[in-house]
Amino acid sequence: MAEEGKKRSVRRRNPSVNLDTLGLEMGNIPPQALDVEEAVLGALLIEPHCVDEAMDELSPSCFYSEKHRMIFEAMSSLNNEHVALDLLSVSQKLKSQGNLEAVGGTITLAQLSQKIGAAAHIEYYIRILKQKCIQRELITASYDILKTSYDESVNVDDLIDTAQTKLFAAIQNNVKKDVQEIGKVINDALEDLQKRQDSNGLSGVPSGFPSLDKITLGWQASDLIILAARPSVGKTAFVVNVARNAAVDFNMPVAIFSLEMPAKQLANRMMVSETKLSADKIKGGVKLQDWEWQQLDIQLKRLTKAPIYIDDTPSLPVMEFRSKVKRLVKQKGVRLVVVDYLQLMQGPSELRGMREQEVAAISRTLKATAKEMDVPIIALSQLSRQSENRQGSNRRPQLSDLRESGSIEQDADMVIFIHRYDYQGLSDNPDDVGRTQIIIAKHRNGAIADIDMRFRADEVRFVDEHESMVNQAAEITSSANVPPAPGIPQGYVPIASMGVDDIPSSYGTNEFGQNDFM
Repeated sequence: MAEEGKKRSVRRRNPSVNLDTLGLEMGNIPPQALDVEEAVLGALLIEPHCVDEAMDELSPSCFYSEKHRMIFEAMSSLNNEHVALDLLSVSQKLKSQGNLEAVGGTITLAQLSQKIGAAAHIEYYIRILKQKCIQRELITASYDILKTSYDESVNVDDLIDTAQTKLFAAIQNNVKKDVQEIGKVINDALEDLQKRQDSNGLSGVPSGFPSLDKITLGWQASDLIILAARPSVGKTAFVVNVARNAAVDFNMPVAIFSLEMPAKQLANRMMVSETKLSADKIKGGVKLQDWEWQQLDIQLKRLTKAPIYIDDTPSLPVMEFRSKVKRLVKQKGVRLVVVDYLQLMQGPSELRGMREQEVAAISRTLKATAKEMDVPIIALSQLSRQSENRQGSNRRPQLSDLRESGSIEQDADMVIFIHRYDYQGLSDNPDDVGRTQIIIAKHRNGAIADIDMRFRADEVRFVDEHESMVNQAAEITSSANVPPAPGIPQGYVPIASMGVDDIPSSYGTNEFGQNDFM
């Protein structure tokens, strides 16, 4: 009963808006162009070459007059049935629908067909109708928002979410992207090829892991990348490493939407990874020595200047996320967006309580945002327990393990799993501690592959398997040949002692960011 009352309340707050009544209340008539509507319908009756363009660009809602809307719907039905449009076919269709008398009969259709000269300006007329339609939809959406805003019982977050959804839908439904000539597309592709040649083969945002970038060529613009794993495997650590590498080593602005972890905790993780000091020391549980404070100060200089922007809004509505990404791309030049994690976002308010549909709407919006803003979006996602219930090597994550919605797999351009042998209990060998496979299970524009890495839990970071072996050898050599300085543990080699030229970079020149860390 309570649920029914809630639904009735929603219906009372959002009744259908009568534009004529609304226009009278405001002292204006709704945006319309009845003569243009007649001209377009007349052109469709007498000029077959106008039909395809009009049907592709227009919808029944583009017509203000109810009669004109009925006629256009009949024409659309005939076109879908591959029947030629003329006075006889349209009148018969309207008659079969029971709408012939409602539109004024065959006389009205005959009058429309006499609109001489309409076909020559069909493109201009279509543009006018679309403009009027967008204006009407914006008026309707704005009026709904205005009325709801006066309702004290409405949660302000729901109000903002609804407002953004309505306004976005009003615009998006009437904006279509034009087709492109193959010559222009090929020229753009050749330009990208030249850029890859100049950047050692990378066409996207570098991950900082050479073995991964060899497969992906960097995170590609407009791609939605799903990074999935079971809890505590290292999803956040991996994506923070990726964000840090892009921002610090390559000076590419990165936005992190941390829905699970406060910004300060995320910064602490970055500090641990950057300084190689233990998490207990960074959190303040263990007192730092003087040399460690010095080390901390030196090694954090690059990180504090990196173009990294953190938003830790909890339960972020997906439409608010879209607005923030749009602003960050325009104002800060953001090249990579990270979402931690997808299931903590809020979908459209009308889908609340229908979790699978809500998650599907979230993943679609993430993909649409990536394409619209032309930036890669890495969204973390949880895996179901199915993998843990399987035996032996079958514990390897699969696409079917993606939680709550199959649309995540469908919408993603790339799906990456993190598979840790020690976490899954697949090996008791001490050498397998931290052994990790980065599994590219879906790659729409490239190959799938398994990439070997190591997770260093004490440093909260991943390293390539090759880099891990080199570092181990260096540490052994250092421990055997270099006596420790007073107060510094045996074998400790501070990264700050390296010069800029000593910092490894397999495929790019390091630059320093200039924006403040947020």
